[in-house]
Amino acid sequence: MMVHYLAAAALLAAATTPAQAELLARKDLSMETALTTATTAIETCKTQGYRVSATVVGRNGEIIVQLRGDNTGPHTIENSFRKAYTARTFRIPSGEFATRVKDNPTSGQVHLTNVIANQGALPIKVGDDVI
Repeated sequence: MMVHYLAAAALLAAATTPAQAELLARKDLSMETALTTATTAIETCKTQGYRVSATVVGRNGEIIVQLRGDNTGPHTIENSFRKAYTARTFRIPSGEFATRVKDNPTSGQVHLTNVIANQGALPIKVGDDVI
């Protein structure tokens, strides 16, 4: 009988002791940084003769900022998002992903939702961490 009480007491003590949870530390883009990044991308492309839109996505592929450049086609918004999403998802420039798909056309990755094999987007990094 005493063993049952000790076992119950041990279970109760274990259940009431707070678990030592390890929290993840990470860096995320601010809206201000995302806006500066998108504006700089559009202006840089404009000086090179390209009319583009720019999308900056967060760590989970969510849109933080999306800007449509002057006199751009309606497709540029979707393309800019998909390129940004691809660069973030695979942690490589979208042009590098396009090369991988060209070298291995049977790769199923190109069929994932929101992924596109076009150049034009870069992953945003802090050190080795893609944010």
